[in-house]
Amino acid sequence: MGVRMRVEGAPLRPHSLLLVNHVSWLDIPVIGAATGAAFVSKDNLGHSLVHWLADQNHTIYVRREDRRDSKAQMAAIAKALEGAQPVALFPEGTVGPGDALLPLRSTLIEAAAVAAKDVEIRPVALDYGPEAPALAWYQEPVLRNARRLLGRWAPIEVRVRLLDPLSHEGGRKAIAERTRAALNAALGFADDAPPPIGPVR
Repeated sequence: MGVRMRVEGAPLRPHSLLLVNHVSWLDIPVIGAATGAAFVSKDNLGHSLVHWLADQNHTIYVRREDRRDSKAQMAAIAKALEGAQPVALFPEGTVGPGDALLPLRSTLIEAAAVAAKDVEIRPVALDYGPEAPALAWYQEPVLRNARRLLGRWAPIEVRVRLLDPLSHEGGRKAIAERTRAALNAALGFADDAPPPIGPVR
């Protein structure tokens, strides 16, 4: 797909929860290649082939709109974190515009606290540089975005920055705040800028 990837930061240890900013559908193959992580995904991925591919990587499915089932969703993520494969979560819940973070959802971060293993929480900054807004799958139909990105002549440069582990202190909301600060600093976003609000996919 013309992606040139560079991975930076200390290697991941087993039982790692990765909290990643979300820009594009490209994030999935990039993070998969860089970390070997399983993903937390919405349960409706559309085409059956996409679902089948996700199943091959031990994807954990959640129904984001079903808040009553959040405990079961956290338990499923916690169970996955007890294995050696890292688990990647996009706490924004959907793709952003590439030049700012959307609000971070903290509910599923709680899985790190209830897992039977000592889970390391690592923010991961996907840095597409100044091209990020042009690559972003934000308020754009998926097929149009895919054609646009796959039709590019120029390569896509991305740095996968494995940031320092976060303390569990203060619970999930405090972890979400520290994640936001770490990602903003790594990506050069203003920490006090009001986040853009867009439709949730």
